[in-house]
Amino acid sequence: MSNVRTRAMAEFATHEAKRFYEDEKPTTDYFGVNVFDMQKMQMYLSEKAFNAVEAAIDHGEKIEREIADQIAAGMKNWAVKMGATHYTHWFQPLTDATAEKHESFSSPIEGKAGSLERKGSFEDFKGSTLIQQEPDASSFPNGGLRNTFEARGYTAWDPSSPAFIMGKTLCIPTVFVAYTGESLDQKTPHLKSIAAISKAATAICRMFDKNVSKVIPQLGIEQEYFLVDEALFNARPDLQACGRTLLGHNAAKDQQLEDHYFGAIPSRVVAFMQDFETEAYKLGVHLKTRHNEVAPNQFEFAPIYGEANISSDQNLMMMIIMKSIAEKHKLKVLFHEKPFDGVNGSGKHCNWSLVTNTGVNLFKPGKTPRTNLQFLCFFASVIRGVYEHNRLLMSTVTSLNNMYRMGGHEAPPTILSVFIGETLSRLVESIENYSDKGVEAVQKKDVKVRSKLHIVNQIPEILPDNTDRNRTSPFAFTGNRFEFRAVGSSANVASSVFVLNTIVAEQLIRFKELVVKYMDDGLSEAKAMMKVIRQFFLESKKIRFEGNGYSEEWRQEAQRRGLSEIRNTTDAFAEYIDKKNIKLFQDLDIMTGKEAVARYEVLNEIYVKKLQIEARVLGDLVTNHVIPTAITFQNSLISNVQGVKELFPDEYKTLCETQLRLIPKISGYINNLSKEVKSMIDARKVANKIEDIPTRAKEYEKNVFPYMHIIRQYTDKLEMVIDDELWPLPKYRELQSFR
Repeated sequence: MSNVRTRAMAEFATHEAKRFYEDEKPTTDYFGVNVFDMQKMQMYLSEKAFNAVEAAIDHGEKIEREIADQIAAGMKNWAVKMGATHYTHWFQPLTDATAEKHESFSSPIEGKAGSLERKGSFEDFKGSTLIQQEPDASSFPNGGLRNTFEARGYTAWDPSSPAFIMGKTLCIPTVFVAYTGESLDQKTPHLKSIAAISKAATAICRMFDKNVSKVIPQLGIEQEYFLVDEALFNARPDLQACGRTLLGHNAAKDQQLEDHYFGAIPSRVVAFMQDFETEAYKLGVHLKTRHNEVAPNQFEFAPIYGEANISSDQNLMMMIIMKSIAEKHKLKVLFHEKPFDGVNGSGKHCNWSLVTNTGVNLFKPGKTPRTNLQFLCFFASVIRGVYEHNRLLMSTVTSLNNMYRMGGHEAPPTILSVFIGETLSRLVESIENYSDKGVEAVQKKDVKVRSKLHIVNQIPEILPDNTDRNRTSPFAFTGNRFEFRAVGSSANVASSVFVLNTIVAEQLIRFKELVVKYMDDGLSEAKAMMKVIRQFFLESKKIRFEGNGYSEEWRQEAQRRGLSEIRNTTDAFAEYIDKKNIKLFQDLDIMTGKEAVARYEVLNEIYVKKLQIEARVLGDLVTNHVIPTAITFQNSLISNVQGVKELFPDEYKTLCETQLRLIPKISGYINNLSKEVKSMIDARKVANKIEDIPTRAKEYEKNVFPYMHIIRQYTDKLEMVIDDELWPLPKYRELQSFR
């Protein structure tokens, strides 16, 4: 018997491990070859043009139009030499994806020389084209900032993120704004937040070191993802349209034996990873780690940390590259946060820190964290900012996709807490307890540091960190950085990091103001700092939690502490229009009130559209795949019973006991499915009549979303009773396996 599933399985069996980008050269020979970095700029730009770019990157100085012509010419000469035929402004609309419109370098040669007409073409790329282009601003999510008849918008070059080549196209990272100047992308507020936190952090750093002129947020992004065979993917309409399985019974063996995590990587996956890494190195991405993740067919890569703006751009580049490389290997990459029910979902762990232009990591405690006053200033400010805006920060990771993952015993809970570890907890407690004795008294009380671990004679001694790790904490300090674990795997990290930068910048400004105030009252600078540090620790005490974030005890304790849990996706979106948060964005020049409201509208609109697509696909799967298959199998049972009855009229009930039990059970499932799908469609029709998008989103969440689980329960039960050869969709045991 042949159906879509069996044909897909037959094709799957022919797919082998194969390399497409094998290169015997060491990585250093081709690293960054496809990036127009500072080294290449020195080769292709005049000294004046190079200095202009350097000043723009280091000091935020604007590049004059006449200099832009020189930069464009040099960039074009390099790109054409590398084989590029087109260029594009590469931007990040409010979709968590990227966008690009390709333009050819080729321009016509026209004119006459005497009586001869000259025709031909030449490569042309002007500074005006480098700096600015015009995509259709009303065709991207804009939250009401643009009407259909108001199409004009602009992309503008971001010199701080280097141009790069993908295929034969020069990609120029840009911001995307409306004709009126409001941001329509993720990069613009991110860049503004970087400037805000740099300014606020530099002001404090200069109290310790006058050589500090800039502070740069750093990011290291751990990217989790799933791989599925292309043939099986193409046989699943839900994976194609939604990126996740809307139905499917759990496999008998998935992740429960914990043997996939860090296990040997399947040969097909290794070949894919090696090809992906080759292309990543050419794009200047320092990939460091690759491994199997917890769930079957789940994997992870992680680069070395870098500047936040560049790291977030590179992460988006990698997501694009991975998809194209996977196709060569007959694979599909799933970035959805929860593609499979019952096993771990995928996140994007953001390791975030602040580094000065003099090379100092402001979150590195050093050997004596108690005397490292600068570290304590920034450490306390981060915790205070996360406490003050914990619900806003959590709202940045709240989406339909990510809420399938969040809150389970596999991902960060939906209550934000900060884990700092045993050593720093003791340090913070000692600061809280030594209120009026200043720095000297705090220095006297020793904090226990863990000693070396001796295992057996032939094993070298282990040098343990001063604290354990807590994988249940959404926001954990991990030695010299904070790890924000709640960001979803499909998200653009800039959408969360710009808020993190903003809330910390606000607290750093407040920190400096309070220190100055206490110094005016007569305290020394060090004692004034310790007073503010203690104040920040006491004010943010409720957000610190060292235990199991998955436990019901923590949920109850968090409620007693007054910490807010994200229970509803659409309620979380409202944080963007809270007066307190709008004021925060406006005061630090991150977003206007109008831009914040637009994001609120866009988030609700995307929620409605994604859930609408899922509901429509699920209805189609049930109506056109599951129910017909169930009826076919039921008919075969009926025919079997009738045949047995003809042969054994007196004994058929005993002989057909199983068949007779299954026939009404299947009828019950079919009737329930038909009823629930109709109810879901009716609920959608009611919701779709609501004009106001946020209100429609709430209606979808309240009255459409619950049907997704109810319907799935019945389809999954049917999957377990219907003949395996009849079932039309690849099953979990097949989707979650590689030979």
